[in-house]
Amino acid sequence: HPGHTLTKSETPDKTIMHSLDDPCKQCGCSLDDEVVSGHEERQVFDIPAIRIEVTAHRVEIKNCSQCGALTKAAFPDHVTQPTQYGSGVKTWASYFSVQHFIPTARTAQLFEDLIGHRISEATVLNACQQLAIQVAPVNQIIKKQLKTAEVVHFDESGLRVKGKLHWLHSASTDRLTYYTVHPKRGQAAIDEMGILPQLDGVACHDHWKPYFSYDTVRHALCNAHHLRELTFIEKQYEQAFAPEMADLLVEINTAKKAQSADHFRIEILNAYATRYDEIIEKGLKANPEKPPDPEKPKRGRTQQTPAHNLLKRLRDFKPAVLAFMYDFKVPFTNNQAEQEVRMIKVKQKVSGCFRTLMGAEVFVANRGYLSTARKQGQNILQAIQAAFDNRPFIPQA
Repeated sequence: HPGHTLTKSETPDKTIMHSLDDPCKQCGCSLDDEVVSGHEERQVFDIPAIRIEVTAHRVEIKNCSQCGALTKAAFPDHVTQPTQYGSGVKTWASYFSVQHFIPTARTAQLFEDLIGHRISEATVLNACQQLAIQVAPVNQIIKKQLKTAEVVHFDESGLRVKGKLHWLHSASTDRLTYYTVHPKRGQAAIDEMGILPQLDGVACHDHWKPYFSYDTVRHALCNAHHLRELTFIEKQYEQAFAPEMADLLVEINTAKKAQSADHFRIEILNAYATRYDEIIEKGLKANPEKPPDPEKPKRGRTQQTPAHNLLKRLRDFKPAVLAFMYDFKVPFTNNQAEQEVRMIKVKQKVSGCFRTLMGAEVFVANRGYLSTARKQGQNILQAIQAAFDNRPFIPQA
């Protein structure tokens, strides 16, 4: 297959011997009585047929000859019902639903096609709910570890729950992921999430105003957003400062990547900061603040041009814009968080909106656990199976 090469297995699972029934290909004599002088082997990699396995657990019941009481042996802890699905079925059901966003009806169809046994849609939903219960302690550990992380990325994205707009809030690093769902997008949701208000490190995010309500936290802004805005200002309004500022930001980031030390020398920092201030000063001269119109009644602030608003934001939030320059642990963009919330868009396109708030909360709880497990090199199926077996994966900080 193009781009993929199978490696021959030295210990195959089974070997099928094929006898030589043909005569000698040169003289036509029979070879039936000749000694085998060697073998040639070819290997076929394939998936064996999978069928559901039913295990019966029987316990002994004994009648006491002295008092007549019946005493019954105990079933294993995980065997609680007369008939039930095991952790393997639950693992598959939640894996298809949470990791690959497959709707419940199609998940049931997958089971029928793959193993010849169709499960109910309720079984899929129950498996996901049970998984969320099993991983709840792990998510609390993730939340605790994020509070002490050096840099945490935050983002939010809309999702539909019961036909109404709700918000998915994420907090993440390259090793940890935590999600919550809330009817609100702003500070109430951030407070309820409980990570940003108690963060020890740097909060990396876009310029969503509620994030700046937490003035005891160090902030870093996403420069991918700034580059997009600067490109728009350049093309739409032909502003000379825009490409200069974009080039400067990219230049600093390129120099940072090439830097062997973990910081810039002070003279380099000062030089970059001076160029930054000069570009903003030049831009503000070309885009001064508009005074109030005396002919119009004063209602709030006077509307300014997009160029002036961007320049003012870059000026007032300079430490957050250049946080990646002053602290090499801070990345240039907030792409980490944007990747975390992208999956909710895929989920809704594939499966539609959530019918209940509990369904949304179950999904994001499971998704945070699986995302963290994947980031830390765990096999997703094995991580789910371990959770159902009461030994969930515990992330390392």
